[in-house]
Amino acid sequence: MLELVFANLKVRPFRTLISVVGVALGVILVLLFTGLARGMTDDMAKRASNWKAEIVFTRPGAMELTSSNASVSTTYAQRLMQIEGVASTVPVIRYITTNADQRWGIQQIDGVDWQPFAAMNDMKIVQGRAAAANDEVILDERYVKDQNVVLGDKVNIFNRDYTAVGIFSPPSGARIKMSLGAMQEALQTDKSTFILVKIKDGANVEEVAARINEQLPGNKINLTRDLIIDAQERVPALNTFLRVLVGLGAFVSTIFVLLSMYTTITERRKEIGILKSLGAPKSFIIKVIEGEAFMIGILGVLLGFGTSMLASFVISRSFDLQFEFSSGWVVTAIAIAIGGSLFGALYPAWRASAIDPVEVMAHE
Repeated sequence: MLELVFANLKVRPFRTLISVVGVALGVILVLLFTGLARGMTDDMAKRASNWKAEIVFTRPGAMELTSSNASVSTTYAQRLMQIEGVASTVPVIRYITTNADQRWGIQQIDGVDWQPFAAMNDMKIVQGRAAAANDEVILDERYVKDQNVVLGDKVNIFNRDYTAVGIFSPPSGARIKMSLGAMQEALQTDKSTFILVKIKDGANVEEVAARINEQLPGNKINLTRDLIIDAQERVPALNTFLRVLVGLGAFVSTIFVLLSMYTTITERRKEIGILKSLGAPKSFIIKVIEGEAFMIGILGVLLGFGTSMLASFVISRSFDLQFEFSSGWVVTAIAIAIGGSLFGALYPAWRASAIDPVEVMAHE
């Protein structure tokens, strides 16, 4: 039977190729988009991991990705310092706005006093100086490279030009930072989005968080390590988007194989009629058709994986985007390709097995 499967695939090479490409397209959709989503969210998590502060003190809803809510009074910074186990605090405003030129279509800016922030998180200025005036910003190395910015250039924020005066490293939080006072002036507020809390050496982070929650109730206490773990959950509807994408990949693979096998069966009625007249049972016909679909699925997986790896390499080198392929999505892509191929071939296989050899011989 295997020889017959290969022979049928070889006799119609162009149609086989189209089917394989269709299956590969489903694999590519799943791998590239999930790899990009995982890579970019992991990049966000790595930037969050550069915070040496163990606790993020904020208000409920203030740190959502789509929020630019400055609702935390900066007076909490001093009140937090009075709690046992707290070593230092730094208020931060995180402003988020839409920007088609940025990844994810959004741009984040931090308003923070650089010296205490840098001291808390082991940050440094690698070129230039820290922002001092209210019309100055500092940028991380990745932003400078991506946007081709040099010190002295203007960066447009709030429909106003800010001068880039420094470059900081390592990346941490937003890639653009201005002073807390400059951000408060622009937003016309005296509050912050969250306060970073560094605990004393030897203190237990859970115990300090519990004391903060007890003495300052009604606020939200996030552990930095938890923000790193659920970075992907913080991107709005990302998982829903990925599930829709997986469904689209499965549909593409299935419909390509279904159409290909259906038209193939129409052209092979005489061949199938001869096989049935020679005693081939329905199960044999179905196995042959499903065998062809299985081989198309395997070839589609190989082509899809090869194309995805090549495309991710080229995109990473050209646009400095991060890809990270997970074993779970790889298995999902394989299951979609092969499962979709087998499912797509079911109806054509059933139609083929129902062909009447007497009718075929009489008319063809």
